[in-house]
Amino acid sequence: MELLTAIAIGVLFAIGVFQLLRRNIIRSAIGLIILANAVNLFLLSTGAYVSIEPAYVSDTTDILSDALPQALILTAIVISMGGTAFVLSMLYIISARYKTSDMDEVDGLKN
Repeated sequence: MELLTAIAIGVLFAIGVFQLLRRNIIRSAIGLIILANAVNLFLLSTGAYVSIEPAYVSDTTDILSDALPQALILTAIVISMGGTAFVLSMLYIISARYKTSDMDEVDGLKN
C-alpha cells in the first residue's frame, strides 16, 4: 500500500510540474492546484502514527499519535488556498486585459 501511495504522489507531482511548465496560464494554474494537493498527500503519508488512535482522542495517556502532520497539512491547505486565490485573481486580470490566456501573446509584462 505504501508503494501505491508513493507512486500516486510521484504521478501527481509530475503532472503538476508538467502543467506548470506549459505556456497556457490556465493550465499553469491547474498545475499549481495539483502540485499543492500532491504536497498535502505527501505530508499525510509521511506522518507516522505511533498508535491506532488519532491524536488527542483516546482516554489513555500512555500512547498518543503525533498531531504534527495534521497541523502541517492544515497549514499547507490554508497556504495553498491563498496561493490559488492569488493566482486565479492574476489570471482574471491578465485575461481581461489582454483577451488571451497564452503567455507568448501577452505583451507589456517585461517592462
